[in-house]
Amino acid sequence: MAQLRRYPDMELRDASAAGSGTVTLFISDTLDETTLTRLRKVVRNQGARAVLVVGALREDELLDVIECGIGAIVWRHEATAARLEQAVRAAARGDGDLPADLLGRLISQVSSLHRDSAGRPGVAAPGLTPREADVLRLVADGFDTAEIARKMTYSERTVKNVIHGLTARLHLRNRAHAVAHAVRAGYI
Repeated sequence: MAQLRRYPDMELRDASAAGSGTVTLFISDTLDETTLTRLRKVVRNQGARAVLVVGALREDELLDVIECGIGAIVWRHEATAARLEQAVRAAARGDGDLPADLLGRLISQVSSLHRDSAGRPGVAAPGLTPREADVLRLVADGFDTAEIARKMTYSERTVKNVIHGLTARLHLRNRAHAVAHAVRAGYI
């Protein structure tokens, strides 16, 4: 937390001040039920965005963290001032920010869930437009908004509108949740 003091445009507050428009930083060596409960309370009940800084995350915990509404995760050993600043700013925008290895694990888990649920009634999700699927593919590949805009020859605003439109329409929390949904539904 002290590392973020070097960014004067970030106001650091006590965790009790969490609420809509704030980003809460959770730091833990491992994820336990107490931490998950606190994450759910802050994100769902208080409307804050959150960044999880964690030492280790088991396979079964990753989806739990995403379900809590966490879109930004930083490995504790990678928690430099610049990395924390990037994650906090991404969370403030509602964007996802996951280490590449976690994004790969998330995609594998969601893909596995999709295969396991294939053919069961009620599992299919509303469709994505080809443009939405293309944008989400690039998000899943780790590209940021500006890079996606350049690759697709759209404005950054258009990319943001595409992501906002599909997250709002499908009631998704953030980019990470949108990618998980798209993989689960078999669109990417």
